[in-house]
Amino acid sequence: MHLTPEDIKVISRLVDDLCGIVLDESKGYLIESRLRKVAESSQCKTFSELYYKARYENNAALRSDIVNAITTNETLFFRDTSPFDVLQFKVIPDLIDARAKSPNPRRLEFWSAACSTGQEPYSLAMTLREMIPDVDAWNIRITATDISEAAVAQARRGAYSDFEIQRGMKKELLEKYFTREADGWSVTEKVRKLIDFRRLNLHEPFPCIGPFDVILCRNVAIYFSAEARKKLFERLAQMLAPDGVLLVGASESLTDMGYEPLHHCRAVYYQPRKRTLQSTAALC
Repeated sequence: MHLTPEDIKVISRLVDDLCGIVLDESKGYLIESRLRKVAESSQCKTFSELYYKARYENNAALRSDIVNAITTNETLFFRDTSPFDVLQFKVIPDLIDARAKSPNPRRLEFWSAACSTGQEPYSLAMTLREMIPDVDAWNIRITATDISEAAVAQARRGAYSDFEIQRGMKKELLEKYFTREADGWSVTEKVRKLIDFRRLNLHEPFPCIGPFDVILCRNVAIYFSAEARKKLFERLAQMLAPDGVLLVGASESLTDMGYEPLHHCRAVYYQPRKRTLQSTAALC
């Protein structure tokens, strides 16, 4: 099956429409390597045929297969370390102090907006359990979303291989929050129950969720166009509580998108500079 320059153009447009990932002509190898099996399993003889089936036929399963194949699910537990340090030693303690004076002193809402196969929200859940001994008496929810149905399904299972566990998991936390299985490790229920996993395309209208005290949207918008990236972070600002914070990837900066950078523990986190009058409820 040969990938032509025209195939690259039309499939790149399709991928952009489906999930916002921008592919240029240099990404032909990625299209070919990740979509060849999808094309073959759909009985397509060419990439052009794959495009037409996905674009013009009412085939949600095929479009989902393309998104699952093309999206990058590269992740690990406690990825980059410093964001979890700043959450543990600055952001969450500040939120707890602020909420102590509110009508809901034990309520905290988190959103892992591109959770991939679950390592980020599970790392957050373990951090909260380490910080708050009576966490079960709190009203704490972590909403974890991803565009890939396959990634969300794996995250919901909470089962990881030895290789996946070795990527970032601390031994003391492994012994405390995981159960050994025949083919790897399984997250315990006391961690799993803090998290609500669901599929969500960040380019589509957000469901009735939030407002959030903390949003993690790390290493996903780097694949979007500049316009799509700007719109995403404008919409995320609307999903934050008035004193809520947003964490992005180490290579990302939001200083030109209406956010104020704050620094602690070698990490940068953000708050919107200007809050509009539009409420989260208006976005539901």
